[in-house]
Amino acid sequence: METMVIPVVLVVGIGFVCAAILSFASKVFFVPVDETVTLIRAELPGANCGACGYAGCDDYANALGEDHSLSCSKCPVGGPAVAEKIARILGVDAGSAEKQVAVVRCNGTKEAAKTIMEYDGIKTCAAAKQFFGGLSACPYGCIGLGDCEAACEFDAIHVCDGVAVVNRDNCVACGACAKVCPNSVINIQSAKNLVVVQCKSEAKGADTRKACANGCIGCKKCEKTCKFDAIHVENNVAHIDPEKCKNCGLCAKECPTGAILNMRVKKAPAKAAAAPSEEA
Repeated sequence: METMVIPVVLVVGIGFVCAAILSFASKVFFVPVDETVTLIRAELPGANCGACGYAGCDDYANALGEDHSLSCSKCPVGGPAVAEKIARILGVDAGSAEKQVAVVRCNGTKEAAKTIMEYDGIKTCAAAKQFFGGLSACPYGCIGLGDCEAACEFDAIHVCDGVAVVNRDNCVACGACAKVCPNSVINIQSAKNLVVVQCKSEAKGADTRKACANGCIGCKKCEKTCKFDAIHVENNVAHIDPEKCKNCGLCAKECPTGAILNMRVKKAPAKAAAAPSEEA
């Protein structure tokens, strides 16, 4: 009987000692948790995309807890709704939180962009970039192998007809697609800007036209037609100032290559083929 009691007593004793040590350690090494940070973290979406400029949602929540003057609207995934909730927790003004979206500065479709080689290597843009700058004659454009598509967690960007296309309804402007693009053709900008230049080629106009039929040739027709001084050609390519642009679309209408997209204009549906006439 004693042989059974002694081990049990030893185990119980060891348990009490360990419990006492853990209890003491928990008090000595206790780190106070800011309830405000906990509440803020509960409102953040948990994407941990880093688009707010911090390492993740936890880091952003801690920063907000330490500095209440920090902007509540840095989370593009949560958007204005999350900014409002965080502002209420902190007792501050939410400020402006305009919706942001990704914009692809390239329209080098398979038909428009000249292909210089058949690529049979690793099917990533980063890998293809190592071979003469990519698959097309334009070294500035979208390579079209879908690194952006693979990086997006919101099904907001897909490669269509050889070039990346953004679904603005799904896009949360996390910036993951922009980070992985080896040619940096993707920008994050305000969703209110509906006129965008779909080209970033800095080659001379003649060279751009040889490489891509849809590229900006730096002719400055857009610059001359703009009534708001919102678009200028720099380094052979047009750039729009989002603060000055009124989305009038005059530049897009004037562009001879179609390098400027006006999203306010809906594309006309394709005409149905005429039905064959019945023979008498």
